Amino acid sequence: MLNEKITSAEWLSKLPRYPFVSLREKKKALKAKGIKVIDFSIGDPTAPTPDFILESATEGMKKNQRAGYPENSGLPEFKSAVVKWMKSRFNVELNPDTEVFTSLGAKEAVFAFPNSIKGEYVLVPTPGYPPYNSGALAANKKVHLMPLLEKNKFLPDLSAIPEEVAKNASIMWINYPNNPTTALAPDSFYKDAIEFCKKYGIVLASDECYSEMYTNEKPKSALNFAKEGVIVFQSLSKRSNMTGWRVGFMAGDPDIIKIFLSAKENMDSGCANFVQYAAAKAYEDEEHVKEMRAEYDRKRKLIMDATQKAGLPKGYAEGTFYIWQRIPEGIKSVEFAEKLLEEEYAIVVTPGPALAITDEKGNNAGEGFVRFALVPTEEDTAEAAEKIIKAIKSFK
Repeated sequence: MLNEKITSAEWLSKLPRYPFVSLREKKKALKAKGIKVIDFSIGDPTAPTPDFILESATEGMKKNQRAGYPENSGLPEFKSAVVKWMKSRFNVELNPDTEVFTSLGAKEAVFAFPNSIKGEYVLVPTPGYPPYNSGALAANKKVHLMPLLEKNKFLPDLSAIPEEVAKNASIMWINYPNNPTTALAPDSFYKDAIEFCKKYGIVLASDECYSEMYTNEKPKSALNFAKEGVIVFQSLSKRSNMTGWRVGFMAGDPDIIKIFLSAKENMDSGCANFVQYAAAKAYEDEEHVKEMRAEYDRKRKLIMDATQKAGLPKGYAEGTFYIWQRIPEGIKSVEFAEKLLEEEYAIVVTPGPALAITDEKGNNAGEGFVRFALVPTEEDTAEAAEKIIKAIKSFK
């Protein structure tokens, strides 16, 4: 038994509890029975990292045989590749020495960032990536929720943020293309968000990790609209199937980069040099990204055709590799997910409420939706599509 004085930190007790234990247990039970489960729940690509990146990593290991501590701000070769890519992709000019910072993927940077910026509140979109919320709580900040609603095209209503909250906020998180709603943000939203943040002295933190996962329209970067007071977060996890490599970058306002660097120097020793070397090579190639987009397009069509054939409204799939699917009225998101997990179907999706935070009034912006992550193989996706039609029609 632990000493009664040894308890978890207060911020951990503030995190929302995972309310869908039954789904997780059903998934385990199906696998234990030897039933094939097709899992669309987690956004972790199952396709392998391209061979040329693996070869670059080996080359990087040989080049950095001493394997000493990496420079915390990042390997010059990686930052140089980032600068070239940002110029080519977004037409954004960056100084590699002062406006780019190498991160251990995006998650740790997102989580750690609020701990470096002074302020009482963090403005957090919901539904959204959990570390926006958990990172703020761990930094002893208050969280103000910005619901992403269908009626607002999944954009936060900036006018609904109370004046007192805005005056005491440190960071506003935005994420477009958006996880989980897949929405893209129009130019007008970026301009409004930048103006709002400038008015109240808030850092606009733009998570752009899905910028290369789109269907038709190429997403823009917040840095296309301003650099002062703006910081963007990028990662190779989705772009190049490198989730396990833990490498990404932050870019933008040099003063914000400087603040975060001073914090990070006390947190870790940076990303391994050979990983950054391989990541630099990844940014030099666009062909593998085009191929992945084409594959996601094919899988997206399979699922969207199936859900519509079964009578559901067309799902949202503007960007990312997700589908944000509205479910039939009168059915809860968890109930819908449980139906898909029955032995006859054995399909796992994420209920919308699991990706959102329930507010003080009991509202959850994810209710009424489920999310499909298009990470199974094309063959498994095609198999799942047929089962989805049967499962949805069984509700009627």
